[in-house]
Amino acid sequence: MTMKRNRVKAMLRAGVSALAAWPLLATSALAGPPAGANDNNTTTPIKHVIISVGENRSFDHLFGTYKSPSGEEVRNILSEAIINANGTPGRNFAKALQNQASDTTTYSISPSITGPYATLPPPSTGGASPAQSYTAPPFPPLTAPFPGTPYTVGQILGGIDPGLAVGGAADLALLTTGATGLPKDTIDTRIAHAQGLKSGPYPLDPAEGFDEYENDPVHRFYQMFQQLDCSAARATIANPSGCKADLFPWVETTVSVGANGGAQPGDFTDETTNEGSLAMGFYNVQKGDFPYLKSLADSYTILDNYHQPAKGGTGLDSLYLGFADDIWYSDAAGNAATPPANQIENPDPQPGTNNWYTQDGYSGGSYSNCSDATQPGVGSIVSYLNALHVNPNCASGHYYLLNNYNPGYLGSGQVLPPSVDPFTIPPSSTPSIADSLIAAKVSWAYYGEGWNTFVANPQSPFDIYCNICNPFLYETSIMTGTDPNTGVPYRQQNLLDLPNFYTDLANNALPAVVYIKPSGLNDGHPQTSKVSVFEAFVQNIVSKVQANPTLWASTAIMITFDEGGGFWDSGYVQQIDFFGDGTRIPMLIVSPYTTGGHVSHVYSDHASVPKFIEANWGLKPITARSRDNLPNPIVDADKPYVPKNRPALSDMMAAFHF
Repeated sequence: MTMKRNRVKAMLRAGVSALAAWPLLATSALAGPPAGANDNNTTTPIKHVIISVGENRSFDHLFGTYKSPSGEEVRNILSEAIINANGTPGRNFAKALQNQASDTTTYSISPSITGPYATLPPPSTGGASPAQSYTAPPFPPLTAPFPGTPYTVGQILGGIDPGLAVGGAADLALLTTGATGLPKDTIDTRIAHAQGLKSGPYPLDPAEGFDEYENDPVHRFYQMFQQLDCSAARATIANPSGCKADLFPWVETTVSVGANGGAQPGDFTDETTNEGSLAMGFYNVQKGDFPYLKSLADSYTILDNYHQPAKGGTGLDSLYLGFADDIWYSDAAGNAATPPANQIENPDPQPGTNNWYTQDGYSGGSYSNCSDATQPGVGSIVSYLNALHVNPNCASGHYYLLNNYNPGYLGSGQVLPPSVDPFTIPPSSTPSIADSLIAAKVSWAYYGEGWNTFVANPQSPFDIYCNICNPFLYETSIMTGTDPNTGVPYRQQNLLDLPNFYTDLANNALPAVVYIKPSGLNDGHPQTSKVSVFEAFVQNIVSKVQANPTLWASTAIMITFDEGGGFWDSGYVQQIDFFGDGTRIPMLIVSPYTTGGHVSHVYSDHASVPKFIEANWGLKPITARSRDNLPNPIVDADKPYVPKNRPALSDMMAAFHF
């Protein structure tokens, strides 16, 4: 439901042609960044860290029935007896009860409960692919599930989908399977008893499996705060945040992503937003779902206390992988400024509605000045944080980005002007982990699938690059700076396409720190991708790294997701600051130093990735306010999921055995 793709492309294909006459800067065919003088100067045997990021899956949504073969505890809906191994309700099913609520005047993160759902609102197909007319290879021309662009196998092999092409025909065949077979925006009858689901999590079966396209729940900032339903009055030793996570379907059906300040549609019902209770669906590894990701968990290490760093969607959560912090709206001189009024979020309900936000949606409403408790939506959150003695960490007068906006730069290094898309955050002066690595002479690269097409022609119908996923695309120092040693701009030397990764891997030229982002076809995002496709993408990476014994011996591959996609989760959520944390998401660490099917309970989020990099290469925190300044958690043995020294955030070193 929330826009995830290249927003520029969407604007241009709708008829905006302001970029057509722009002189695009030359792209580079360089092999990648040279080795850094301090690449091997590490505190552990890890000399290479590779971070690969999928899309929109919470921990319980994927691993709700997982049991480690090592016998180590996993906190999920199975171990909590919320469900049984076959997916049916367990003896503690009531712990996941979903409620309805009332919020008709001023936004509240814990609105008045009006009672539980007798049965959940039926889940909808939304925009998931409705039909397929082809079968296994050799392929006829096929229509990719990603919006409406015809692809041929030759085009895919020619670079449209290198992430699957390297795996051969069997991987490419995944693009031809999994359509719903149902009309869009109708009840998803693939799910058993879709119109009579009990009020709690339900299995995505019998027909909707991990190789099927599905709908996409709401995952935006103010919505997630309400979904989690947190109150300091409910805080306990085991759950010091006081969150119940009992309003997921209610938020889906009352507001979803809103309408950019538009009025609530007439004859509004629980089905109007075309979501229903999507958020409560889960897969079942006990029945064979996503066997490859499960095999990695069985053989290496999975974190069952790793979280999306902020409440919201891809744009905000991806920033923490690079900045360990949020960024904010600025003027042309880089000073904090006030964005246009229609871009400031206002989650107060419109008069005469129950929770239909005044301003929120795909385009408008992505900034909040959280230093001012009188601003719409801010007061309820700040009051709650104050009661928990948590610092909101909001600089005075700064309007922080809360959802999905275009980065300020195109891949060419040109600034994206408001005339092309007004919903674009200006270029950011906030430093990132990339600046720390450059200063420390440690090599790095961001390999984003589809980068070359995005750079060469943002109007291309084959542009499936995720611009809002790349934190460095927002940053002035990277997008305009030049490596003084090579004379090559960082945006050409360090921001690369996926084929460059495979070339650098084959040439033993991988940088020390590597980010890999799949395209919109391969990232596992609901509606436009599948978990099975993301599995194939990941397997190509892992298998090729492991095929190089020297590289594998000193590498850690981190496999995670940008955020939970709005899917429900049963885990504890720590309140770190105004922005997060959010729900748990999977994190798998594949390394010779994480073998054994270990389950690590150490509390982490995406800011733990820069924090791990800093710990491994002996670097200082990025800025004085970024989350990598937080201490590592101190925990009691009988409460391993709740840090005693809150707020605290792990550098994930405890997940390894060196």
